[in-house]
This record gives sequence, C-alpha cells and structure tokens, in this order.
Amino acid sequence: MDTILVVNAGSSSLKFQIFEIAGSVPKRFIRGQIDGIGVRPRLTASAADGTVLVDRRYAPEAVDHLPAAIAETRAWLLTLRGITLRATGHRVVHGGPDFATPVLIDHAILDKLAAFQELAPLHQPNNLAPIRLAMEINPDVPQVACFDTAFHRGHAPHTDCYALPWDYYEHGVRRYGFHGLSYEYIAERLAEVAPGIAGGRIIIAHLGSGASMCALKDGRSLETTMGFTALDGLPMSTRPGQIDPGVVLYLLDHRGMTVKEVTDLLYRASGLKGLSGTSGDMRDLLASDDPRAAIAISHFIHRCALSSGMLAAALGGLDAFVFTAGVGENSPPIRARIAERLGWLGAELDPAANEAGRTGISTPQSRVALYVLPTDEELMIARHTLALIMAS
Repeated sequence: MDTILVVNAGSSSLKFQIFEIAGSVPKRFIRGQIDGIGVRPRLTASAADGTVLVDRRYAPEAVDHLPAAIAETRAWLLTLRGITLRATGHRVVHGGPDFATPVLIDHAILDKLAAFQELAPLHQPNNLAPIRLAMEINPDVPQVACFDTAFHRGHAPHTDCYALPWDYYEHGVRRYGFHGLSYEYIAERLAEVAPGIAGGRIIIAHLGSGASMCALKDGRSLETTMGFTALDGLPMSTRPGQIDPGVVLYLLDHRGMTVKEVTDLLYRASGLKGLSGTSGDMRDLLASDDPRAAIAISHFIHRCALSSGMLAAALGGLDAFVFTAGVGENSPPIRARIAERLGWLGAELDPAANEAGRTGISTPQSRVALYVLPTDEELMIARHTLALIMAS
C-alpha cells in the first residue's frame, strides 16, 4: 500500500496520520499521537474504523523531549507491514515572506525556515525537528512543508503592513496570520455543508490553546487576527493576544527583564493561564469557582466579540460565523457567550442545538448562520503533499 505520512509536531505532543494514496485522493488509514511528553508520555494510534492499534505509556524520563517522542513513534511505525511510504507532509507554522504554497524541502529551504524560529518559538523548532531527522534517515522520501501562513497570502499590502517605514515591510516585517491550514479546510467543508452561504461573508473562529479568527469572502482570507507572530489577536492558553508594544518596552526598560524573560512571559506564562493564575485550559476554568478564572473567561469572550466586530467591518457585514478547534468544537458555554455578543449583527443561537453540538446551531430566523465544524489540518496537509508529489 502506497501511503503518505502526515506529521504535526508541537511542544508537548507529536501527532501523526497515515493516508492511503487512493488515486488522486488521500484516504485516512491510521491516526495517532504521542502526548504528555516529559510528564505522562503516552503513544496511541487507531485505525480509520476506530480499532485501537497501540496504547503505550512511558515513564516521564523515557520520553522527556521531542526527539525521544520521534524515535518512539518511528519505532512503532516500522512495525507496520505492507506500507510503502511515498512522502511525508509536515505542518510548518511560519513560512515567512518567501513561501506561499507547499514546497518540497531541501537543506537550503530548511535553513530558510529555521530563520523564522524566533517568530514562532513554540512551534517552528518542533515543526522542523522531524523534518531534519526524516531527511537523514530516509533521504529518498520527499518531505513536504505545508504552511499555516500560506492561506493568508494575497492580502492587500495596506492590510498586511504595519505603520512603520516601508523598508520594514519589504524586509518581511508584516502581518502573516496563522492557522491557515485549519481555515482552508473549513472553507472547503463549508462549501459542502452550506453551499449557498460559503461564498459569502464568513468569520471562522479557530478557538483552541492557540486562538485566532479569520474573515473569508468568496472562500478566501480577507483579514485575520494574528500578525507577524502567533502572539497577536485573541488571548490564548498561555499567550496574551493583542498587547500594547509599550508594555514590552516597559518590561525591558523599567522592570529590568531580559529579552528571554519577556519571551517566556509572552509565550508561556500569559493568556488564560496568566490571568487565572491556575490554568490555561478552558475546561479547568469553566469548572473553577475562582473569581480569577471567571475574569479570564470573560476577557476571552470580550476579545472574541471585539475581533468579530473588526472582522465584520472588514467584510462589510456578516452572513455566517463558524466555530472550530478544541474550544470552538467542544464548549457549548463558550459558544453561547460569544453568540450572545454577536446578537447586534443578527445572530440568534438555538440553545438546544448548541448543547447537542449540531452542525448548525442558529435559529431559522437568525440573520447570521452559526455553525460548528470540526477542523482537519492533517487532511489538508495530506492533500497538498499528494498534489505536490504527483506534479513533480
């Protein structure tokens, strides 16, 4: 069986999927991950029909960093029989100004992508680590990078620039946007679910540990909340979202913090975790009776509402709003509170449909259609990888 391996590597998990190449369409064969790296490592995988193929736990010191997780995952994959790997597709968060489409990776491209590590320190180093290892172990197997920034390329320069001297824009200091693989999938899925609306004015809310929103018109990205890095826009699990740059200057000049300390603060100790003082996990916050947890949730809802207004203004109105990703797909209370703040735009939530997690969660009379659509970044990566190797 000819297959494509899809790898999505993060700071505490390594997700992977195997797709069978069935003509020009990738067909999901195996889905798995190793998570809890360094804390409670666990390797799990299941077949497309749900059959459990492996469920293995490790001592924390046995899988205490990403390279160890890659090694364990590779060892298990090698036990699979009858599978021929034709290519590996990788999620790479930041493509910078040079990469607007998926690319076959060579060492020169890998070096270019490594230059963006400081712009996405939680993601880029982990995205590139499996690529380097794969190129060493299987140099004849094509490695394909699929970029989270690519879907947002093509914005008008006046929307992507910062109000800095133009030379900075030409050297890559601009708004890139992220979560593009998720938005691309939802745009395609919405065309199947609601073809009469899909070409209209849409806001997609990718709400997870990382969170952003995207305004779509005619199925294309028009505007998004994230910018030069994945720190901007909505508050996230451990990242603050939009922040006055003067705060950073104050921390450096008046609090005596180093660049590394500020980096750690903004990427790892802020957001919902920083506000609540306990957790960046929305499930924990919703279950808590701590007033600071309530403040963190209310801040998240408030910023989502403000960003929705901004994106609706960019679109000139709103026809549909789509919830996706971990919080968006699985948290009826958060969906309800955001939908309430969309009432001025004409959105009206169906509480029963929302609690049931149906695809459509708005009332028949709602002027803005509300949807819940699970995202599938790995399928998008598989499609892009297959298309690229078939064309090369």
